[in-house]
Amino acid sequence: MQHPTYILFVSVLLRICGGIPLDFKVVDLTHDHSNTTINWPGNPEYNFTILARGKTAGGNWLEMNYVGTAEHAGTHLDSPSHFYKNRNRTHNIPLEKLIGPGVIINVKNKAATNVDYQVSIDDLKQWESMYDQIPENAIVIMNSGWHERYPNASLVFNTDSPTDSSTFHFPAWHEDTIEWLISERSVNVVGVDTPSTDFGQTKTFAVHISLGKANISGAENVANLDAIPESGSMIFVAVTKIYDGSGGPARIFATVPIKDTSFGYTYGPIFVLFLSALCIFIPLLAHLYHRTR
Repeated sequence: MQHPTYILFVSVLLRICGGIPLDFKVVDLTHDHSNTTINWPGNPEYNFTILARGKTAGGNWLEMNYVGTAEHAGTHLDSPSHFYKNRNRTHNIPLEKLIGPGVIINVKNKAATNVDYQVSIDDLKQWESMYDQIPENAIVIMNSGWHERYPNASLVFNTDSPTDSSTFHFPAWHEDTIEWLISERSVNVVGVDTPSTDFGQTKTFAVHISLGKANISGAENVANLDAIPESGSMIFVAVTKIYDGSGGPARIFATVPIKDTSFGYTYGPIFVLFLSALCIFIPLLAHLYHRTR
């Protein structure tokens, strides 16, 4: 007995599994960790020492290096413990708190006219008016365009005296906006493309304190934000797992679904996982079909 519907179903699945690329692009959101790495004043400078780079006595090529760095240098994560006692240190931040839907708050025009701009609640509501409510467990990052200034310390800190923090002028988050995010939405990480989640002229570091108290991590000096959409990405904050750390260098990256122009669809991660599961079960379905013949 023939089952044309079943055969068609399997054929379509095989076409999906083997013939149509269900893919996403990966976008690096991390500045190079190097001797140009931006440090907050008072931190030790980056140290990269070559221990071996050449052929061994046995003729094999060998490279080894020593790296010394402050936790809070370059693209990095602030653990909640950074500014609040008895909160998560770097090694005990749950991995699921370092992944989330990307929410990019574009304030480039505002930061261009006000270097001390602080992201407002209205900025978040404007984002929601375009893309719907901020999703659960989001990673919310300010895009001020400041990442383009990196790694020039004078431009990043926006001062002729980059070793004097009292002269710093750069945008970041407003403390009221952070309190609103904490109380009204669910966020895993709050980030900036500037050196601090508090704006340059802060005297209280209220944003750091609020995030720490809520056990929420911060990401600073995030790069390349113009390369991902304001909504629709997944962001991963792969911080070095430093035991007892108050933060650490992080390889931050995003995945962005690629549109399949042959069908006109954009495949999200859940849909891709669903189809992958179907592909795995095709042999099982075929086996069950043959048993019932």
